[in-house]
Order: sequence, then C-alpha cells, then structure tokens
Amino acid sequence: MAAIFLTGASGFLGGHLLRELLAAGHEVRALSRRIDSDAIIAEQGGMPVRAELADPTSLNVALAGCEAVFHAAADTSMWRSRAAIQTATNLQGTQNLLRAAESAGVQAFVHTSSVAAYSHLARGTLDESVPQRGGESWINYERTKFLGEQAVRGSSVPWIVFNPSHILGPGDRHNWARLILMVDREALPGIPPGSGSFADVREVARAQVQAWQRRRFGEGYLVGGEHASYVELVHRVGAVLGKRTPNDATPAWALMTFAHLAEASSWLTRKEPDVTPESATLVCGTLRVDSTKALRELDYVETSLDRLLADTVAWMRKEGLVGR
Repeated sequence: MAAIFLTGASGFLGGHLLRELLAAGHEVRALSRRIDSDAIIAEQGGMPVRAELADPTSLNVALAGCEAVFHAAADTSMWRSRAAIQTATNLQGTQNLLRAAESAGVQAFVHTSSVAAYSHLARGTLDESVPQRGGESWINYERTKFLGEQAVRGSSVPWIVFNPSHILGPGDRHNWARLILMVDREALPGIPPGSGSFADVREVARAQVQAWQRRRFGEGYLVGGEHASYVELVHRVGAVLGKRTPNDATPAWALMTFAHLAEASSWLTRKEPDVTPESATLVCGTLRVDSTKALRELDYVETSLDRLLADTVAWMRKEGLVGR
C-alpha cells in the first residue's frame, strides 16, 4: 500500500481517481480547502488534508511520506476576467506542487493536463505526435494547461501526463451535465456547430492508475472516445430523456455574436456568462482524438457514446438532477 497525494478529489475526474486508488488498496491524502469537501472525501474513504496550491509550506507538509502525486485539480473557466486566478492555479499551483514533490522525494507525478494543451489551433486528428500549440493560444485556459504541462515535463520527478478530451460519465454536475440539464428542461437555446471526442471519466481514471502501476514514466497519453457532432450529441441526449431538442446547429457567427454580447454584459453584472468568446470558439471547432497509444499500453477503453450517455443520465436521475 502506498501513500498518495491527490488534488481535485472533490471534483468530477478527481472523485473517480479517489475511488480507483482506494479500491487498489492505497492510502489517499486528498487536498481539501473547505468543510464540504472534507465530507465528500471522507465519505469515500479518503483522508482530507488542508492545503493550498498557492501555499508551498502547506504542500510540503501534505506531501511528506507520499510515494506518488495525482494532480487533477484545475481552473477550467473560459472567462477572461478570471485569467489571473486561472494562471495562478493551473501554472503557479502546478509549479508549487512539483517543487513540493521534489522536496518530499516523491517517486511519481501523474498529471491531468487536457486536450486543450494542443489548442484549437491544431488541425486534424490529434495523437501524441502532433505538436502542442497551447502556448500560442489567446485562450487563457489552453495557454495555462500547456504551460502547466510543460512544467511537469521539465521536472526531475518521474512523471506521466494525460490529455483527456471531453469527459462524460456518472458524477458530473458542472461540465457536460449542464447541457443535459438544459435539454431536460427543454431550455437549450441552440446547438454549437462543432464536434468533439467523448471520453468515459471512469476509463480515464483507470488508465491513470494503470499508467502509474505500469511505471510508464516520461510518457504522455491522449485519451478520447467516440467522435460526434454536437447536434448528434444533443439529439441523443434528447432521445434518452424523451425531450424535444433543436433540429440544427446554430451558425458560428450567431454564436460568436451572442458570446461577445454576453461578455460585454458581464462587465456590469460581474458574473461569468454561460457563453464566452473563448468557449464559443472551442465548440465551433472540430475535435478528433486518436487514443491508440492508451488503448495499446494501458488497456484504455473507449465507451460507446450511447452507453456513456445512458449511464450519465441514469446517475443524474438517481441524484434527482433530471426527470423531476
């Protein structure tokens, strides 16, 4: 049994990582900043640890005696007003955690980056041979995920990097679950014109644990799934829920116009808009991911989109989030 330090444990992917690591018999110390997070972590069997990515001293204490770090925490905001906070979390926070891992003699650092590190600027199907262009991006999330990943790759701690595409699955309350909720309420104003690759959160978590157990240090893995247009995704969600959905995609120019208007109004409301120019840019593009390396080396599984949606909606029904 190893002592593991995990960030993001109260979140979507981090929660699945917590369960995978505990099921494998490891002691998991999970970064927690709030009482409600303490409860979520403790209920699963993890050990909540008070620490901050911005506080190197707290990280040094938290990592003492740990064999490995799984870093899944990130700021995924697409609102430029949060850029400084996002950079502090995704870049400086990762750098602080790496320094603490080096000081503690940690033997493995498993880092959840993102397909965003490749950026919307990359073209064609993404695999590990495609150059990452996040450092060139005007979207702060893409840029900070790229820079955070580069910090990991330059560290002296043995590392493994994962670049998930769009993640779906049970346990989602804030990501693609928002789209499912809008479909359930028949309140979806339109459908983006782009497409994506949809990964099963359970399989992403299992692959990370497998990579660590198989000591795949110095390797990066793109993990995706079935490719589908957002029109197709929304229609499938509507079919599962028995709800009406828009027939066609909203034109890119209309979505971008709406995003710029929403961003302008946010300067008055000081609230993050549902759609920003950054998020609109991403959902107007085409994202295809080749997971061959993870399939071959980690026994990664690409769950069919129909099953993935069925499992996600079933969990949301159980939680009372849809079908009220």
